[in-house]
Amino acid sequence: MKAVLVVMALCGFSAVAMAEEAPNDVASQALPVEQYTYSTHLDIAKVISIDEIPNVCAVVPEHMTYEDSQGKRHVLEYQVMGNGCSNG
Repeated sequence: MKAVLVVMALCGFSAVAMAEEAPNDVASQALPVEQYTYSTHLDIAKVISIDEIPNVCAVVPEHMTYEDSQGKRHVLEYQVMGNGCSNG
């Protein structure tokens, strides 16, 4: 009986944690995506998230969500080389 209660409590905690994270994800998706160039002035105070780099051998777009020194959230798109290239 105690095991069932523990499992139920953990499931409830997981649902609350996911609900707390969801508004951040939704807020990030609603923000306009800013394109990075070499002349872009970056004011990054806190990185919120960075997309996972895909396992391809090509240049791919990457997104970073961050907060600036004023607490405003931004989404920046820049280009990176995928992780799928081998040296052999």
